[in-house]
Amino acid sequence: MPFATAKDGTQIFYKDWGSGRPVVFSHGWPLTADAWDAQMKVMADNGFRAVAHDRRGGGRSGQPWDGNDLDTYADDLAAVIEALDLQDVILVGHSTGGGEVTRYIGRHGSGRVAKAVLVGAIPPLMLKTPENPEGLPIDVFDEIRKGVETDRSQFYKDLSGPFYGANRDGSTVTQGTRDEFWLWGMTVGIKGAYDCVKAFSETDLTEDLKKIDVPTLIVHGDDDQIVPIVASGDKSSKLVKGAVYKVYPGAPHGLAMVPKYAEVFNADLLEFARG
Repeated sequence: MPFATAKDGTQIFYKDWGSGRPVVFSHGWPLTADAWDAQMKVMADNGFRAVAHDRRGGGRSGQPWDGNDLDTYADDLAAVIEALDLQDVILVGHSTGGGEVTRYIGRHGSGRVAKAVLVGAIPPLMLKTPENPEGLPIDVFDEIRKGVETDRSQFYKDLSGPFYGANRDGSTVTQGTRDEFWLWGMTVGIKGAYDCVKAFSETDLTEDLKKIDVPTLIVHGDDDQIVPIVASGDKSSKLVKGAVYKVYPGAPHGLAMVPKYAEVFNADLLEFARG
């Protein structure tokens, strides 16, 4: 299997499909690169090179004790981009992956980057603070940590409901989709999953967003029960200069994996990549 080597020697698995202009995908918590398979196929089928990696701590990547933070995640993304010597890249990040993309540009610049796409992304800050009253209280994230630490298998089964909006009246989300979420989550080591909660909830990415100087598409569902739109998409769209902001009515957090919304997102992604 193909791997890039991170600064600390951790092996970062990636998949590399197709040829053409590179589109590099960063996944959400607690998933793996496989969560992007449908979008990777769409892009590769349409003349793009699709690349996605498993974040350290899970999937086929190494599970080091340290480094489960946004700075290191961004450096790991850089390691993949540099190992493949990718240029003119379109970065696509969902949820925590959106934070990874944002911190990558804030930390490494946009020399290799042509465009960015943030989907249900965590920036600028998920945690509620006096300066960020729209955020979620620390108790929410403490409960997530408790779920991971005590019975993460059942926790992931339960979390798949709000993640995909399967707990809403009229939902057509299948059990298979929910089972995928559980399967991916269970490949993530408990240390990486636990530490990542602090990374995605308490990292302030405000200044990183201001450094984004490439065309950016921000997509968010207005029924996102995981990353509330008022604390994320609404704010990020004002901080990224010239960002295109698309709100999907009724869409959940995992909108790219729910057929009803995935079709719209895939079309928007392809149009933005070609534009």
